[in-house]
Amino acid sequence: MLPSWLIYASVAAAFILLAIGVTKKLGEEYAWVNRKIIHFSIVPAVLMFYYGKIPADVFGVSAFIFGVFQLWPHLKKREFSWYQIEHNYGEVFFAFSASVVPMVLPREYATALLLAMAISDGVTGIIRHFYFRRHGFNVKLRKHWTGSLGYLATALAIAFLLLDAGAMGKIGWAVILTLAEYQDRLDDNLAVPLVGSLLFLLY
Repeated sequence: MLPSWLIYASVAAAFILLAIGVTKKLGEEYAWVNRKIIHFSIVPAVLMFYYGKIPADVFGVSAFIFGVFQLWPHLKKREFSWYQIEHNYGEVFFAFSASVVPMVLPREYATALLLAMAISDGVTGIIRHFYFRRHGFNVKLRKHWTGSLGYLATALAIAFLLLDAGAMGKIGWAVILTLAEYQDRLDDNLAVPLVGSLLFLLY
């Protein structure tokens, strides 16, 4: 009989692979949206981790393998064009960051940070895509305050659901992560988990 964690991990992986397959049908024109849909697809895995169905080490190793799987096309200059963007390694950084977070942080806090990485980042990217698409700008690389509002709203919801802190602490966590996502000096898929991990020292 298969161990239960393997069954849950397989189901979680199926959600991600399904998202990759579905987004391929949307095509290269929606690359930025497709990236965010794939972000959303890790939510089942995060919830299974939170409820103890997937151990932290299994989650971490699986995310790392997925990161390598996504890095390889970049190295070969054969990106999956429907969601990978040349010279932009955001989805690789996302996977590698997701592999570290559950290994170094307590489960409840790691869950909150992983959900912000998946849901909040996904929401802000989709908002910005359609905002710039409507206004005729490059939707792939630009940031805008409209997306940051979406990030802040969802990060607040996550904080109030999962963080063990007072109201001001939860609001501060969401605001700081929003700023970490908005800044442009470091890829947000590295900046958010790094800043979020440092914030744990205050919680």
